[in-house]
Amino acid sequence: MPNIVEIAVSNDAFKTLVTAVTVAGLVEALQQPGPLTVFAPNDQAFAKLLPGTVETLVQNIPQLQRILKYHVVAGRYTTAELKDLTTLASLEGSPIPIACGDIFEVKNATVIAPDIEASNGIIHVIDTVILMG
Repeated sequence: MPNIVEIAVSNDAFKTLVTAVTVAGLVEALQQPGPLTVFAPNDQAFAKLLPGTVETLVQNIPQLQRILKYHVVAGRYTTAELKDLTTLASLEGSPIPIACGDIFEVKNATVIAPDIEASNGIIHVIDTVILMG
């Protein structure tokens, strides 16, 4: 079974995410045994950001790392396991609000493809880049 990074690299919907993770130097961290849960914004999610935001972040590696780590949680959480939770602690350190009812939401993002299994965790694809605060 492929790991989180291998799944992202093999999926054309994650080109921006793969580039951001590579530039931020987080590829190895996401290849570790984990387990990890990743709320992965697709390319359309990154396209919703204000023009120039991605380019600015690529030039500010510490901020890019913080934002990317905010999308990752230690542990493997399926949709079924998230139904009873209201927040998770991100690797960045800030809480991520979770609402797993009729619509599965993570902060201000909707999960559009839940429970993608990886050898080192699970991926939930989201439609919006989530930010701390």
